[in-house]
Amino acid sequence: MSRDLLHTAWGIHGLGVHLPDRRVSNEDIAGQYGVEPAWIERMTGITHRRYAEPHQSTSDLAHAAAEHALADAGLSPRDIDVILVASSTPDQLAVATACRVQHRLGADRAWATDVGGACAGFLNALKTARDILTASHPEGRALVIGAETFSKFQNPQDRSTGVLFADGAGAAVVGPARTGQGILCSVQGTDGALADIVGIRAGGSAQPASARTVSEGGHYLHMQGKAVAAYFHDTFPRIVHDLTRTSGLALDQIDLVIPHQANPRMLRTLGSQLGITAEQLVITADTFGNTGAASIPMALHAARSQGRLTSHTTVLHAAVGAGMSWAGAVQRWL
Repeated sequence: MSRDLLHTAWGIHGLGVHLPDRRVSNEDIAGQYGVEPAWIERMTGITHRRYAEPHQSTSDLAHAAAEHALADAGLSPRDIDVILVASSTPDQLAVATACRVQHRLGADRAWATDVGGACAGFLNALKTARDILTASHPEGRALVIGAETFSKFQNPQDRSTGVLFADGAGAAVVGPARTGQGILCSVQGTDGALADIVGIRAGGSAQPASARTVSEGGHYLHMQGKAVAAYFHDTFPRIVHDLTRTSGLALDQIDLVIPHQANPRMLRTLGSQLGITAEQLVITADTFGNTGAASIPMALHAARSQGRLTSHTTVLHAAVGAGMSWAGAVQRWL
């Protein structure tokens, strides 16, 4: 195929979600954090979240979401050329969670790897999938998955993370689109000076696992809540501005704003300040919690189920993750 006939436009052809069965209310966890259930809802906007069972891993959730996305797209695993998994909570170090998903799906034609970026990971993976397909698979398909099992990394005494983060997986099948549809533009950025304000400190080469790191809680998710919130308040408006400028679309020309599902209360407040209406803003973390890299595909799936996401709907995404890193995208739904 000549170069001028290669696809340069790519969009989402299928969506899938998997939520663990275990539904955890504010009443279930308030006591361990020394707060009232009403305090959790007032401070976060979250009423419920889902937790994986002890035997479930991130790849289990990712695999289930991927199967749903493939069925939604009408494809088989062997139709997939690339599998990208975004997660802050992989099955293990060294082995990409995507490799386990590839094997369990039977997608033996696909190249599989993981993508970083924490809560911004799904958008990083979406851009990476688009770039790989453009360069190497002109008629190809990619499976992009965000999956998290934050409950396995929760400090049972740290309410700054314990009341916010939860488990879930969302997947999208990316394939060719007509010009003017699909992913219209994307933006990314990083500020490594703030790498220590949120994350999991121990378990890597800087702090290998030891009795000391375990006793100090280094393998739990930690977060400097005020610093993270301040960064989000500064960065989220910048992402929205950059995307409207890059896409050439004014904010009132955007049908839906689907951000990573951080603190729902904060999202509503900041969205209102930016002129994002309640009709535009999609929030699912009220009942799912912050599912990190999984939250955007999960919210896309919810918006479509609610009839808010239909053909030609223009969607803006913005996400801020550990690193600190951020990402955004605008897409026109196929």
